[in-house]
Amino acid sequence: MAQGPNIFLVGPMGAGKTTVGRRLAQIRGVRFVDSDHEIERRTGVDIPYIFEREGEAGFRRREAQAIAELSGEGPLVLATGGGAVLDPENRRVLAARGTVIYLHASVEQQLARTQRSEARPLLAQAADRREVLERLFRQRDPLYREIADLVVSTDARSAKCVVRDIADFVDGRPSG
Repeated sequence: MAQGPNIFLVGPMGAGKTTVGRRLAQIRGVRFVDSDHEIERRTGVDIPYIFEREGEAGFRRREAQAIAELSGEGPLVLATGGGAVLDPENRRVLAARGTVIYLHASVEQQLARTQRSEARPLLAQAADRREVLERLFRQRDPLYREIADLVVSTDARSAKCVVRDIADFVDGRPSG
């Protein structure tokens, strides 16, 4: 029942990559993997602990390894961490091995969706979450767009609608 290529979801924290990814994989009959959850499974500890012990650089090394391995195991839907695109090799691998979908979320939406989360290392100690999210957006948005085959806004949209748009695109159907 597996249909089509690997689908890789990129975008900022709070964009809905995990929620959309699970639903998309289900309707396509393929495996879903969240790269952050896979790293936690492999290490036996959570992402904040990895950041605390190994720093962001240590986490990014683990992330690159997971993406390199998982992207070759398709067909699947892979939700990447928000900063995965910082590594040029991750961008190359994702663009070469599947369809890349950028789930775009405004800073307002990200704030709303992450306000109660303590599992976001880049926000955990931030005095001003908005400033951090705005800085990350400025840095990462061009990188998401660089490799995206499709940009889909998730602001004020249900996961069902976003999934439908992605499935229509991947299957070559006009959306709307």
